[in-house]
Amino acid sequence: MIEQLHANRDLPDVDLKKLIETSLYDQELFRHADEVRREYYGTDVYIRGLIEFTNYCRNDCFYCGIRWKNLKLERYRLSKSEILCCCEIGYGLGYRTFVLQGGEDPFYTDEQISEIVAEIRKKYTDCAITLSLGEKSYESYELFFRAGANRYLLRHETANAEHYAKLHPVGMSLENRKRCLWNLREIGYQVGSGFMVGSPFQTTACLIEDLRFLQQLRPAMIGIGPFIAHRATPFNRFSSGDLRLTLRLIGILRLMFPNALIPATTALGTADPQGREMGLRAGANVVMPNLSPVEVRSKYELYDNKICTGDEAAECCACLSRRVRAAGYEIVMDIGNVRPLKEQLPQNHKTREKV
Repeated sequence: MIEQLHANRDLPDVDLKKLIETSLYDQELFRHADEVRREYYGTDVYIRGLIEFTNYCRNDCFYCGIRWKNLKLERYRLSKSEILCCCEIGYGLGYRTFVLQGGEDPFYTDEQISEIVAEIRKKYTDCAITLSLGEKSYESYELFFRAGANRYLLRHETANAEHYAKLHPVGMSLENRKRCLWNLREIGYQVGSGFMVGSPFQTTACLIEDLRFLQQLRPAMIGIGPFIAHRATPFNRFSSGDLRLTLRLIGILRLMFPNALIPATTALGTADPQGREMGLRAGANVVMPNLSPVEVRSKYELYDNKICTGDEAAECCACLSRRVRAAGYEIVMDIGNVRPLKEQLPQNHKTREKV
C-alpha cells in the first residue's frame, strides 16, 4: 500500500482506511515520506515568523479558546506600529515570511489590513506576506492581494458538512468556507488549508473526505494538528486528538502532495515536547516560531496549555536550529516558496472504492 501511495499519490478509500486506522505501516510510511520530502526540499526546513495580532473573534466555534463567548479571556489587539515592529525584529533575525494571524475581528477594516500589508510590502520587498484572517468576501481578499499579500491560510477543519455543523454554530457553513478557499485560489494566492485530527465526532470517513477535498483544492500549504480541548469551550471534556494518528496523516499527506509545504505545528509541540521533531521526521518541512510581543503570546489561547515561551519563540533561532538539526534537518532563512511538481500523473490513474 505504501509503495502504491508513493507511486500514484493516491489510494482507494478502502486502503486509506486501513492505513489510517493501524500503526502497522507507520515505519514504512515515515521512511517513504521522508524520502519524498528530501527529494523535493532536501533537509531544508522553512521558518515563518508568526504574528498573532488579535485574539478578538466574532465567531463562536465550539473548539476554539478565542471564541467570542469566552468571557474570561483577556483580549488584545496590536496596533499597526506594533505589527510593523514585530516585522522589523523578525527581519533582523533573518525571517523572510511574516504570517499575520488573528480571529475574525471586525475592528480591523479591510482598508486598515490593506494599509498594514502595503507598509510591510514596501519595507520588506524580499519577503512573503501570509494572512490568516478567516472568512472574507472575494472583494476583501482581492484588496489584500493587491496591497501585497501573496499567501493565505484558511483551514477547512473538516470536509464533511454534517461534521462541520457539529463543530460550528448556526450561521457558519462548510459551503462558505470552501467558497472562500476557491476564491483565494482564483485571485492568485498561494493557498493553505488543513484540518484538525481527532476533533469531536470525527470518523475515519471524515478524514478520507478531508484528503479528497485537498486533492481537489491542491493547496500549496497543508496544516494539520491534533485537536486539543480548551477549558472554556463546549468541548472541554473531550479527549485530545491522537498524536500518532496526526503524524501518520502528515506522512500520508506528504506522499499524496509531495511538493506541499507542511508545517510541524505548535499543536504538535503542545501534545508532546518532541512533537514538532516527530512531525518533521514524518514529512513536515515548515515551522512557525512566534514573533508576537512576549506579553501577548499566552493570550492567543486557541487550546489549553499552548506553548508560548522557549524554543517556539522567534528570538530563539539558535535553540530552534539545534532542535531541528538534531532531528536530521536544517533551518533555512528563505522565503520558502512551494516547489513545482516534478511530473504530472495521468488523470485516470486513480482507482477509488468507497468504504
